[in-house]
Amino acid sequence: MIYVVEVPSPGKANAWFAFDREDFSRKVRAAKEQDGRVIFAVTSPRRLLEAAGLTPESPEAGASHGPILELAEKHGWDTELYRADDLLGEGVYDSEPVSEFEACVAALADGLEGCRVYLSDQSAMNALYGDPFYQGREGFPAHMALREQLIAMEVISDDM
Repeated sequence: MIYVVEVPSPGKANAWFAFDREDFSRKVRAAKEQDGRVIFAVTSPRRLLEAAGLTPESPEAGASHGPILELAEKHGWDTELYRADDLLGEGVYDSEPVSEFEACVAALADGLEGCRVYLSDQSAMNALYGDPFYQGREGFPAHMALREQLIAMEVISDDM
């Protein structure tokens, strides 16, 4: 299980879970993909140009799609390029591999006051009492949100 705690500003802390990384990515994409924003994509300059109905040999490619030609000059036509707007910057393509999970974590955290992602029951339980994020008056709502999620998933018992 993956556990997520979101603290919007302003707003009430919320906790939720995903069964695995694939489920996590699907849920984040459903919640965050909008208005041309790219959570995660892998493509090449050739595929970008083909999506516009052009080829590298098309005479109009240079005039109308200069940024794609620049990517091709820098990386080559068939090099896989990664785009993750919240992780790399809006519209940035990079040849350095980025995982979909990392991109989704960055997208999820965008605009939140605080966010925590735990990759196991044990790490979520350990954080509940060990992470300073959940301490004090400010951390109490997030603590309770995670606690309630862990109780609902029968990771801990409701012993109050």
